[in-house]
Amino acid sequence: MSIYELPKTEEKELNKKNFKNIWNIIFFVFILLISIFMGLNIGSVLIADSEENKNTSENVCLTEESMVISTTEESMPSVVSVIIEKTAGAIYEEYNSNDFLQIIPYYGEEDSLEQVGAGTGFIVSEDGLIITNKHVVEDENAVYSILTDDGKKYEVDILSKNPVQDIAILKIKNASGEVFKPLTLGDSSTIKLGQTAIAIGNVLGEFQNTVSVGVISGLERDVVAQGNGKVEKLEDIIQTDAAINQGNSGGPLLNLKGEVIGINTAVSLSGESIGFAIPINVAKRDLNQIISEGKIAYPFLGIRYVIINDDYKDEYEVTENYGAFIIFSEDNEESSVIPDSPADKANLKEGDLILEVNSKKVDEKNTLTKIMLNYFPNDEVVLKVLRDGEEILVPVTLGNWDDYNE
Repeated sequence: MSIYELPKTEEKELNKKNFKNIWNIIFFVFILLISIFMGLNIGSVLIADSEENKNTSENVCLTEESMVISTTEESMPSVVSVIIEKTAGAIYEEYNSNDFLQIIPYYGEEDSLEQVGAGTGFIVSEDGLIITNKHVVEDENAVYSILTDDGKKYEVDILSKNPVQDIAILKIKNASGEVFKPLTLGDSSTIKLGQTAIAIGNVLGEFQNTVSVGVISGLERDVVAQGNGKVEKLEDIIQTDAAINQGNSGGPLLNLKGEVIGINTAVSLSGESIGFAIPINVAKRDLNQIISEGKIAYPFLGIRYVIINDDYKDEYEVTENYGAFIIFSEDNEESSVIPDSPADKANLKEGDLILEVNSKKVDEKNTLTKIMLNYFPNDEVVLKVLRDGEEILVPVTLGNWDDYNE
């Protein structure tokens, strides 16, 4: 053997085994103590995080609640109830105009005013300009006034109505130099789905300045609304689940900053918590025209059309799946191109497909009506038109809606 090896004895093996067992016990106790220590610390951290998250959640709720309360308190003085009244004589005549006999209610003296309806509006200038819905003030035979949050009543003039949008501008009269508190108009192009929305209105014509809170549920909705015997298509409007009821019409839809982002205008009767508001940017255009020109002027082209999509493409046998198609008159009683209109003067014809207006594509998202909101009477636009398979450019000078729809 090249090196000696010491022989193993039983005593040495026993000592080694005992030492190993003692070390294992010490190591186990050490690990146990570390685990207990870490467990206590992790538990305290989790409890602290849980409490912090709970406090944060409560703070968020309190913050939003306080913002709703603050916005409501700041906005209330600017929201008004629109009172619709008629003389007792006029009401009597309306009842008596039917061909059948009926019981006519007593309304007092012939010249006395009786309330027949109500809506909502909101002040947008210190001198008393008010925005409301057109359908609220559509009765030419009615007398209109407003009731403020503090109970003051003022007569109003109807300055102008938008011919194609459900918007009207009123003006408080006989205010004796009073300065009114206007609401701040926001930017409806920045609205996001899910953001908080606050609606204020004269619910059912009985509960003045009722507040409801919800969220923005949808954007760029197209709906057909009806009321007072009229049917109107509303395009590119806001959907909200903030409760909107009869009497809310014309009231403001607000964000948490207290800015008006919409004008409450319609509610779905077939569903719950489905209301609609006109984007405030549409009304800004009207308001600026009232201030600069004294009335709302809307451009007029003078055609009957349908927006082409995949379905209508086959029905009308056109080669494109977008554009405004000047439809053929089925009964020949109403012309598809109104005589002596801007479209007629530009030689537009039945069967023409308007693809673009000033290089802006016409489709279901950007309808001809929506595009025309960017223009005014006497503006010149260039239409790209598909006629007999060939694209042509047609310049048109837009007319004034009121000149053709009196």
